[in-house]
Amino acid sequence: KGIPGMRDDPRFWAAGISLVAHMQNPHCPAVHMNTRMFWTPHAWWFGGGSDLNPCIEYAEDTAQFHGVLNSYCAPHGADIYPRYKAWADEYFYIPHRKRARGVGGIFYDDHCTGDWGKDFALTQDVGRAFLPAYAPLVEARLNQPWGEAERDAQLIHRGLYAEYNLLYDRGTKFGLETGHDPDAVLMSLPPLAKWT
Repeated sequence: KGIPGMRDDPRFWAAGISLVAHMQNPHCPAVHMNTRMFWTPHAWWFGGGSDLNPCIEYAEDTAQFHGVLNSYCAPHGADIYPRYKAWADEYFYIPHRKRARGVGGIFYDDHCTGDWGKDFALTQDVGRAFLPAYAPLVEARLNQPWGEAERDAQLIHRGLYAEYNLLYDRGTKFGLETGHDPDAVLMSLPPLAKWT
């Protein structure tokens, strides 16, 4: 409803990739990445992004993640990374906790410049940036020792992540409102969480 031209011609095509990882080791950050496209005979929209959600923050991990995202966005315009970083900072904010759910990343929606090839190339690069931005963080922290204090911090942070996704995430709301498989829609939730 409300999509231009759909009343006259209801055909549409949608595709997306969504990935969420909640790692066992509390030193390895949780992460989210998504790319998507919606097409009608009248228009198209791209969206996506990725954001880092560590329960134990390391400044160098945040710098690595954002640096790679910036480098993949740069060929598409000097304004892309700063604009989509600001959008992520706003989108992944949890009003009732007065804080972000993680250390940010990039986020965009309804992206349509009128040049399909250009828009698709940006979305492809957002997807391509994911592994070089995230994999080195996991490789560096995978075998880092942890104990009950770190596990407790992780479970509390996972509760924050769950609160955000259940209360504010547009994708979760859209999936549940449109009758999609609830297990698929809620796949982003961590396997275990804790609230204090």
